Amino acid sequence: MFSITLLPGDGIGPEVTSAAVKVLKTVAEKFNIEFNFKTELIGGASYDKYSTPLTDEVLSQCYSSDVVFLGAVGGPKWENLPHHLKPEAALLKLRKALGLYANLRPAKIYNSMLSYSSLKEEVLKGTDVLIVRELTGDAYFGEPRGYDEQKGFNTMIYTKEEVERIARKAFELARFRNKKVTSVDKANVLEVSQFWRKVVIDVHKDYQDVELNHMYVDNAAMQIVRYPKQFDVILTSNLFGDILSDIAAMITGSLGMLPSASLGSKYALYEPVHGSAPDIAGKGIANPIAAISSVAMMLKYSFQMDKAAELIENSIENTLTKGYRTKDIYKEGDKLVSTDEMTDKIIEEFDKLFAKEAINVFTL
Repeated sequence: MFSITLLPGDGIGPEVTSAAVKVLKTVAEKFNIEFNFKTELIGGASYDKYSTPLTDEVLSQCYSSDVVFLGAVGGPKWENLPHHLKPEAALLKLRKALGLYANLRPAKIYNSMLSYSSLKEEVLKGTDVLIVRELTGDAYFGEPRGYDEQKGFNTMIYTKEEVERIARKAFELARFRNKKVTSVDKANVLEVSQFWRKVVIDVHKDYQDVELNHMYVDNAAMQIVRYPKQFDVILTSNLFGDILSDIAAMITGSLGMLPSASLGSKYALYEPVHGSAPDIAGKGIANPIAAISSVAMMLKYSFQMDKAAELIENSIENTLTKGYRTKDIYKEGDKLVSTDEMTDKIIEEFDKLFAKEAINVFTL
């Protein structure tokens, strides 16, 4: 039995978390395993009840789980709170407390979605990028930090250990892909990036089977939308990774398509990238694909259920090929469906693929 702490959070978070759970329950039934779910509050929902975005009790529950699934946090209701009480502060605290130093954000294009991006189809076709973002260092956590009437300041800082472990993660992941890592920095301006590049080069000596090249972050941003197929694994820092992973949403056509995994040496958290989208919360129109793809990542990276993960991804692709779309990716001629309907269509495809392949549940 695997234990999963669910943190639905704010906005559309509860809706997409519900979709993720439905898919996990289908996987559990087909593969004859058991998931134990425990639902807790985080973000604005937690602040409204407990006056804090993340309680010690919820953090303790996360420590005792195999994995954590997060929906989304934030919204205009809580924008004027002090920094340490904002919903987003809970996410930063959670990442730090669980030691989630590696954020994995895949950006790939389904063939049926080639015409939905603002990028040209010939530029997009065949794109499959994995952004590996360091998640617990950089300006987001560096001290000192603050602002007054005259100035604002943050500290961009990395230790050798922090850069080494994220570099190793990127090289190891690349070994199972196309064996190419692009390390993104700003070494022509920033000393911390010069340090980053030096450490990455040193780590690469242990991974000579993987190609390594370097790129400045401003050029990388341009290249992602100019010719994304040139990339396999992009390795980068917290701040740059935050920006580049959202730029990579242009590949898929919508943030609602992008999953993520945040991994540490002991704990793991999975979440869709799209945020809380409070303007559409409660309307049943949110795209559940990012959350469902995050479930696929959970099965692959935490539970070593590669076949189940593959079936989910193929089920998403088949559903999109049949023309089903939520509002964020809809255009005239498509079959417009709600959050629940899209989830159910993906599960239908999963059932069909499972039956067709007659999977041996003991060979995951």
